[in-house]
Amino acid sequence: MTSSRKHKQNLIPIIVIGIVIAVIILCAVIFLTKSNGKQTPEELLTTYMKRIPEKEYEKMYAMLDVEASGNISKEDFVERNSAIYEGIEVQNIKIEIVEYNKEELKVTYNTSFDTAAGNMTFENTASFAKGEDGYLLVWNDSLIFPELESTDKVRVATTEAERGEILDRSGRVLAGKGTASSVGIVPGKLANKENAITQLASILEIEAETIEKKLSASWVKDDSFVPMKTISTEKEEEIQDALLAIPGIKITNTTVRRYPLGESAAHLVGYVQNVTAEDLEEHAGEGYTSTSVIGRTGMEALFEKELKGQNGCRIYIVDENGDDKVELANRIVEHGQDVKLTIDAVLQTALYEQFQTDKSCSVAINPYTGEVLALVSTPTYDNNDFILGLSTAQWDALNNDENKPLLNRFRQTFAPGSTFKPITAAIGLETGAIDPNEDFGNEGLSWQKDDSWGSYKVTTLKSYEPVILENALMYSDNIYFAKAALKIGADDFEKSLQALGFNEEIPFEIKMGESQYSNDEHIEGEIQLADSGYGQGEVLVNPLHMAGIYTAFCNDGNVIKPYLVYKENATAENWIEGAFSSETANEVLEGIKKVVSDPKGTGYTAHRNDIVLAGKTGTAEIKASQDDTTGTELGWFAVLTAEETVEKPILLVSMVEDVKGIGGSGYVVKKDVQVLDSWFQGK
Repeated sequence: MTSSRKHKQNLIPIIVIGIVIAVIILCAVIFLTKSNGKQTPEELLTTYMKRIPEKEYEKMYAMLDVEASGNISKEDFVERNSAIYEGIEVQNIKIEIVEYNKEELKVTYNTSFDTAAGNMTFENTASFAKGEDGYLLVWNDSLIFPELESTDKVRVATTEAERGEILDRSGRVLAGKGTASSVGIVPGKLANKENAITQLASILEIEAETIEKKLSASWVKDDSFVPMKTISTEKEEEIQDALLAIPGIKITNTTVRRYPLGESAAHLVGYVQNVTAEDLEEHAGEGYTSTSVIGRTGMEALFEKELKGQNGCRIYIVDENGDDKVELANRIVEHGQDVKLTIDAVLQTALYEQFQTDKSCSVAINPYTGEVLALVSTPTYDNNDFILGLSTAQWDALNNDENKPLLNRFRQTFAPGSTFKPITAAIGLETGAIDPNEDFGNEGLSWQKDDSWGSYKVTTLKSYEPVILENALMYSDNIYFAKAALKIGADDFEKSLQALGFNEEIPFEIKMGESQYSNDEHIEGEIQLADSGYGQGEVLVNPLHMAGIYTAFCNDGNVIKPYLVYKENATAENWIEGAFSSETANEVLEGIKKVVSDPKGTGYTAHRNDIVLAGKTGTAEIKASQDDTTGTELGWFAVLTAEETVEKPILLVSMVEDVKGIGGSGYVVKKDVQVLDSWFQGK
């Protein structure tokens, strides 16, 4: 091989390496050019616009040719842009390049973005200058809006949407507009600021530091009215003289959310509160402002979207004289919708008044349509207090109260006791495990299957004969229903309960606790199964679910779906079609009629001569063991109008905690009787 040939072969890899190095250098130059801001005008404009919703005003300023932009200072630039873009609540900026004039260095573009007044779209032109380090943007006010000049201002006028009312079935207001008293300070009229703050803090039960902080706000002038606390008009009358004795204190009327039923429906209706920074972030783009309220609990939260409405908003430019120049966007105010419920305010109040001193809950529905007539939880709180603002002492008292007034009991699940027996009866009949006329035998007041149960026995309160289904319901016989559950068997019992909606969510506007038949996946062992048959063991039922199942007994075996939003000409919608046969449903219905109509029945106190009622009492024991004598008891009563032709049909389920020693379920029956009397008499 000649030396020249060898030389050529050696040159080939050197040339290749050189080409690779050149490519790398070229890429690096391109990258560095881009990194140093040497973007095309179109790219520069796109980057600039994307920084607006991110509030990166200083980075935007760094993209300007300051001299060509009239030598605007960074402070003035940031102040002008932030005031306008944040004032109109710019979001979701999109930009589309229409044309780039290379000779004039101008980019024509379309831009669109969302604002407090809706979407805004327009065409505009941006100018650029070319410097040593690349292109820079030439800024002036028209870059914000084409019609905007340096002496103009952008204004935002908001028309607050009125929140819709929450009404009961007859149009009675459950939540609506009310008036309260706003107590505030006019700073320029304070004779002795320090003394006035001390006195006002004491009277209004707020911290002096809170008052001082409000007075130091940037917007406060000598003649400003600075609100300190909103109080009820009744409270104002009590402390008016003391307030007005302090120079500089002023009281004005203010519009607030008002809850006429107060404590009677607090857990149901809920309350609103002023939005927080977190709310504004979570609900960005939904029309909330710093002065908005938002539903926190109950119906106020559930129907927030319908109730809130949409604020009206007008964005416009005014000239240096304050005269309108051009309208940029205008959203017409949409007031919130009223929400009408199936609730009967009179019944709601009657139930509250009967049970207000108890730890209880009550559910009332129309058993033939599914309309929910009342949802009551006691003890409770006054939701009006949340509107006016709770003091620290009030909040602590509510949270530390051992009776848990903030707990919404009608959403919870509880051991149902003997109110569960009609369900066991229906399952037994439906599966063929029990014959309603079969005599189970008189076992006395205690019974166990065999010696394998050890010392455990099922106990009952009365001995009777014959021990057939109808009598077992009437006398509320635990032993009969323990035997019935064993006859049914755990598998069929579980399957039947699952078919009745156990371990699943009730189809209802309010999320309720899921009923269960076991803490684990299955009922374990004969004793748990026997106890489950009469509503003990690990069975827990939500009161509305209980009411729903009971509707099957007067609707040919169909479980009616409960609902809360009022409809004209209400008709039933089945939740569980054919849960039981009509024969089974009628058999159980006749048995629970006897509970109320027969003098020997446990619910006879509720008997009426004018209306046929059916029902079931229940006392659930909550104790650590069979020998525990310190446990408490839950008292239940489920009662319904047994004939659809009745003028005012109702199915009422009430549960009271801690009824041991005060009459058990009989305590609940007596209170429900008072409610039913007023219901049927139309009071």
